[in-house]
Amino acid sequence: MTSAALVLTGCLSSSAGQGGGDDTIRIGISLPLTGDFSEPGKGVRRGYEAWADYVNARGGLLGRRVELMILDDQSSSDRVAADYEKLINQNGADLVFGPFSTRLVIPAAQVAKDYGFLFVEPAGAAEEVFAQGFDNLFYAAPAVAEDHYDHLAEAILAMPPDRRPRTAAYAAMDDPFAQGTAYGLKEELEQAGIRTVVDEVYPPNTTDFGSIAAKIADSRADLVVGGTQYQDAVNLIVALRQLGYQPAMAAFSTAPTNPEFPKAIGEQTEGILSPTGYTPEADYPSNTEFVAHYTAIHGSEPKEDEANAWTTGQVVAAAVRAVGCADPDPRCQRKLIDWLHGNAVDTVVGKLSWDATGKPQGAHLIQQYVDGQIRIVLPDDTEEAALIHPKPAW
Repeated sequence: MTSAALVLTGCLSSSAGQGGGDDTIRIGISLPLTGDFSEPGKGVRRGYEAWADYVNARGGLLGRRVELMILDDQSSSDRVAADYEKLINQNGADLVFGPFSTRLVIPAAQVAKDYGFLFVEPAGAAEEVFAQGFDNLFYAAPAVAEDHYDHLAEAILAMPPDRRPRTAAYAAMDDPFAQGTAYGLKEELEQAGIRTVVDEVYPPNTTDFGSIAAKIADSRADLVVGGTQYQDAVNLIVALRQLGYQPAMAAFSTAPTNPEFPKAIGEQTEGILSPTGYTPEADYPSNTEFVAHYTAIHGSEPKEDEANAWTTGQVVAAAVRAVGCADPDPRCQRKLIDWLHGNAVDTVVGKLSWDATGKPQGAHLIQQYVDGQIRIVLPDDTEEAALIHPKPAW
């Protein structure tokens, strides 16, 4: 690789606290490389590193080489705040990129705001993020958590009454993003008369899903919805399968977009639904180059986490090129922030623009495993395969 992706374990050079200098733009990042969010965190890291490699191979930003400084926040909200303090104060970050998950984005964004830094992030989609008063934050994806399932809700409500699910079971991690995705769908379906028969919230460190799975199985809900990250979805699905529960429709956030998901649940993926902000087949101008570059490095196409990280890089780079600076000076950072508030950016997930809170103005696609492969099934004008309903047995 031509990029520098540095995992920091101690002191760096004497330039710490002074920016990267004339020839380097140093970008500070904290990611959950261990702990509850480690699987998607590693995906975000792959996306960031691929973006830096791509940019450096084409002359860098403003003629300066990009260097990533990556810390492991261990999925801890306290640690992530300390990481961004260190990256800005000690390690000389010129720019910062956001971490993964709402739980980590909020404390990180607060640190960035305190120092006047632009804060573009790939994975903090819960409504809570946009209620904090951050004027420096921008979410680099098409839609917020509560809107992720909008297209699925529309499809369900358009079904004939004899095919539409009549009951639904919800299990959500006690996490703003995970609950936001599940309850955004729950609200729409309840308003249409689809009855909630199970509504369970569990701590992020839950590993035993036996009791929750039993409640869902006993309810015989037509639809099961998981407000999930990664390992919790895997454990819940395995527990449901062990009990012989066979819903007519099953939807889980985040986990089905991970390349390890099929193997983790025993390859029984057929018919599982998930919202996604990205497909490698999208014909956006920069996406073809992204897919080709990422695939050349990793031997497989990028997934949503990698795409959102790359998008974060695209958004920041667009602002940097437009205003002509990339340094920790508050005047530069304010120019970057103001430019993004007034402009749209073409990215691998489409053209992005934001409201005053940093909330993107778009909608997510709905993907489903069809013949063992992830395919976009909703909305109709972007579908790669027809929606499977009812879901085959898992």
